[in-house]
Amino acid sequence: MSAKTDKMVTVPKAVINRLPMYHRFLYQLLLEGKEKISSQELSQLMRITSSQLRQDLSYFGEFGQQGYGYRVETLYQAISGILGLEKQYTAVIVGAGNIGRAIVNYPGFSRRGLKITGIFDNNPKNIGSQVGNLTVMDVEHLADFLKKYPVQIGIVSTPVQAAQKVAYILMKSGVRGIWNFAPIMLEKNGDVVVEDIHLGDSLLTLFYRLNEKEGKN
Repeated sequence: MSAKTDKMVTVPKAVINRLPMYHRFLYQLLLEGKEKISSQELSQLMRITSSQLRQDLSYFGEFGQQGYGYRVETLYQAISGILGLEKQYTAVIVGAGNIGRAIVNYPGFSRRGLKITGIFDNNPKNIGSQVGNLTVMDVEHLADFLKKYPVQIGIVSTPVQAAQKVAYILMKSGVRGIWNFAPIMLEKNGDVVVEDIHLGDSLLTLFYRLNEKEGKN
C-alpha cells in the first residue's frame, strides 16, 4: 500500500467529502475486530459502487491487494494520515450558545485531534460561565488572547450579524481555517480555509426528500 505525493493532483470535492465516511466506517470495523474487507463489502457499507470506491482511493495511492481486499487497520491509518488526524489542532470558539457549548462538550472532537483552548461571547449572561473546563471570555479580548495563545482554527457559532466581523478578527489573528456555523457564507482573506456548515440547508434537504417520496407514493 502506498500513498501519492504528487501535489498537483486535484481531488474532487465529492471524494473529499467521502473521506470522513471511509474513516468512520473503518473505525467501526476495527471496533468489531474486522481485519480485512473486500472493496465490494466496503462499498456496500458506503452505499457506493466498488468502482467508485477504487477510484476514490486511487487519488491518494495504491491500496489493497487483488483477491484479498484491504487490511482494515492499514487503510484506516492511511486515511487518518490523509485527513491529517496524526496532527493536533488548536481552536477557539466564538459564540457560547447551544452550538458552541455542544462542540466543547462533544468528546469525539478531541479524539480526532481538536483541542479547544478558549470560548468567547458578547452576552454578559454568558461571559464568566463555565462550558466544560473552559470559562467563557468576553469577545473583546479575542484578538489579545490569540496574540498570546495562537490557534490554527476558529469556530464561528455567532448570530449572522456578528459572524463576518468575528471572521475578520480570526483571519487577522493568523488562524488557518474557519469552521463556520453561522447562516452566512463568509468572505475570506488570503489563503484561509473556510468550511461553512448550514444546518438549515441539511434540514431542508430532508424535507425535500420526504416531500418527493410522499409525492411518489
